[in-house]
Formats: sequence, structure tokens, C-alpha cells
Amino acid sequence: MCCFLTLLAFLGPRAALAFWWIVDMGRFNMVYNTFIFPFLGFLFLPFTTLMYTLLWQPLVGVTGFAWVWLGLAVVLDIASYSGGAYGNRNRIPGYSRETVSTD
Repeated sequence: MCCFLTLLAFLGPRAALAFWWIVDMGRFNMVYNTFIFPFLGFLFLPFTTLMYTLLWQPLVGVTGFAWVWLGLAVVLDIASYSGGAYGNRNRIPGYSRETVSTD
């Protein structure tokens, strides 16, 4: 089982969210009142959705130091998108690394 969880960690947060939703659907029903928020989180903010689901506590929600972990997950989501954009910047037509002189 440990090897399977490690494999999910390497596959990414979307695979981990999908597996967790299949295994423990009751947790997602407690954390989220509707299907739309976890679905949008799965598409756009997978690390944040995974961390929020992990940190949420019944009757309390997310409190205290857990907000720091949730903030780090947001930063990780933003970094994953911006890192991909920065790495693929040369594929944009008309974009050049060289500075263009307007003489």
C-alpha cells in the first residue's frame, strides 16, 4: 500500500484526489456541500483542494496553523502554472528572448 501511495504522489495531486474520492467519498461529502467546488478544484487548484480536504475537521473547519499549509498549497498551484508558462515561453509565436531594438 505504501508503494501505491508513493506512486500517487508522483502522478500528481489530481490522481491522488481521484483515488481519495473513490476510496472515501464520505469525506468529500462532509467537506463540500456541492459537487462543483471539488470539481473546479480538481481542474484548476488541485494542490489546494487536496490540502483543504486533508486539513478540514468536522464541526471546526480549517483553523489555526492549517491556514499556513493551505496558503502553501495555493502558492504551489500558482508555481506549477507559472513554471509551465515560463518553461514554454519559446513556443509562443513572435516571442524572442533577445531584446528588440527600436532604432
